[in-house]
Amino acid sequence: MGHGGNVIDELMTDHREVEELFGRIDGLAPGDKDRKVYADQVTMELVRHSVAEEAYLYPAVREHVAGGDALADREIEDHARAEQLMKDLEGCDAGDPEFDRLMTALMTEIRSHVADEEQNLFPRLRASCPPDALDALGDKVRQAKKVAPTRPHPSTPSTPPANKLLAPGVGMVDRLRDTLTGRGKKD
Repeated sequence: MGHGGNVIDELMTDHREVEELFGRIDGLAPGDKDRKVYADQVTMELVRHSVAEEAYLYPAVREHVAGGDALADREIEDHARAEQLMKDLEGCDAGDPEFDRLMTALMTEIRSHVADEEQNLFPRLRASCPPDALDALGDKVRQAKKVAPTRPHPSTPSTPPANKLLAPGVGMVDRLRDTLTGRGKKD
């Protein structure tokens, strides 16, 4: 979290980190308790990433990219599906029969979303947005990820200004809960 560079480089690094966690989950036997630890880590990263995209990336897409409203709306819909899967996954232990089904659905959803962003949205944004604006967006995204929630909250707003106002408070509560419960940490 917080890698440096412009917004596209930052978010693509996040994508690689999530894919690495997916690989760790795939590498473990069904029911292994560490699968839940990695699933929690994936959720924490994806929620922070999504909140930052919704607060800064998608408004920039709307502003700079031709057809940006429809593009941003589609990406936000992807986030909503993924967030609901993460919320459902939150209540499952690694040994729960639903865990594997939900994890597979989440991986499929995220991989499709990442492919669309990297092959469609990012090239279009890079072509239409000045480099200094992409750099400034990278800084804003890094700052947003530091205070963003770490748990899925499907009913919270996904567009500015409400999401920018609510995210830091919700994020503080989530991080406190994570610290108290040890969520995302191996025993």
